[in-house]
Amino acid sequence: MSGIFKAYDVRGVYPGEVNETIAKAIGFHFRSILEEHDLAGGGRVVVSRDMRASSTPLMQALSDGLLAAGLGVVDIGLATTPMNYFAIGYLGTSGGIQVTASHNPARYNGFKFSRRDAVPVSSETGIDRIEAFVHDSPVTPLPQPGHLEQCDIGSAYRDHVLRFVRLLEPRLKVAVDVANGMATLYRGLLEELNIELVPLFFGLDGNFPNHEANPLKQENLRDLQRAVRDEGCALGIAFDGDADRAIFVDEKAQAVGADMITALLAAPILARFPGAPIVYDIRSSWATREAILAAGGSPVRERVGHSFMKATMRRIGSPFGGELAGHFYYRENFFADSSLITAIEVLNEVRQSDRSLSSLLAPFRRYSGTGEINFHVDDKEGMIRRLADLFSDGKIDYTDGITVEYRDWWFNVRPSNTEPLLRLVMEARTSELLGEGKRRLLSILGCPEGA
Repeated sequence: MSGIFKAYDVRGVYPGEVNETIAKAIGFHFRSILEEHDLAGGGRVVVSRDMRASSTPLMQALSDGLLAAGLGVVDIGLATTPMNYFAIGYLGTSGGIQVTASHNPARYNGFKFSRRDAVPVSSETGIDRIEAFVHDSPVTPLPQPGHLEQCDIGSAYRDHVLRFVRLLEPRLKVAVDVANGMATLYRGLLEELNIELVPLFFGLDGNFPNHEANPLKQENLRDLQRAVRDEGCALGIAFDGDADRAIFVDEKAQAVGADMITALLAAPILARFPGAPIVYDIRSSWATREAILAAGGSPVRERVGHSFMKATMRRIGSPFGGELAGHFYYRENFFADSSLITAIEVLNEVRQSDRSLSSLLAPFRRYSGTGEINFHVDDKEGMIRRLADLFSDGKIDYTDGITVEYRDWWFNVRPSNTEPLLRLVMEARTSELLGEGKRRLLSILGCPEGA
């Protein structure tokens, strides 16, 4: 059972690992997590699903479990994960559950959980307890079941995201690859942004017939890059399966690291919130921190993971945060991630400057980096201790795994939450220094996964 209960969600193969029986039990025992917060929000839970064929029966079983626990179910139907977050905050419910396996292949499915105000439920704040309840406690329906209601939040969500639009001119040609995923629902909203849309793989299909809905993999960006080149687009945008992440491609068809987008958006957001703290994850480029400082903000590093990013943003009142995986968070969006708001903010910047995206990003692309590289390591803690010994002359930080910083280069090695993997990110002032450091680290960590 523990294999499907992850750090930030529940995810596994349908129906062998994730099925209707488990879905109903999860729904029933979700009440125990909400009761820790006095069922603020009236005991109502927003429920929605992605386009996978298995999502319909799983959502029905999940709703049955919630109702059996005496909770109200607010069914918003087909929705992106950001729409689920919005509905929780907008409707003032006790929490929400999205039925999705995000970017995973078609045979997978799962659940993402939130409390009131779209506060995420992670392994540390409830998923571990849900697992224990599902394993040890039967589903015993309460005498008074909850109430089911249908709710269409489409119009309210449209109004919400369009508030972030600052400019609609000039008209830009933009390629958008939704990989047959939930961002298909955004087509009308995208067209309201006064763009000449070059659509790729719109149309909901949970079998992902064109390519995986994971824009972090280079092979899944090739169609978008080709469209940007062939159509002469100002930029390209790739969404993942449940549309909570966005990866950008500039007008030269070059993929843009999400930390570069965080750096780009720091200045306009700090213009609205002068001196504010901006949160970024520990894998981000030095350029991200420097851009925040240059715009008069306070850079705040945080460990990887949306529950950590959002918690820190709430605690310090940060208006904006970004992760290397393509998640971007906004205080004005219940501190939740929104790929669509990020697309709007990038379009605002290109229009405001009347410059190409690559020229806007050029000042931030001044370092050489590896991206994230995975290594199979059984003794993850032992390897981190070894790295600490071997690089003891550097500035060491244990915020997430180990980060070692020198004057001209740095690296982070952090453990996977669910696999015997260590993940390396490295950056240097020159490509030569990057190569030297990478060779040294590979001699210690071994051969990268998939190499």
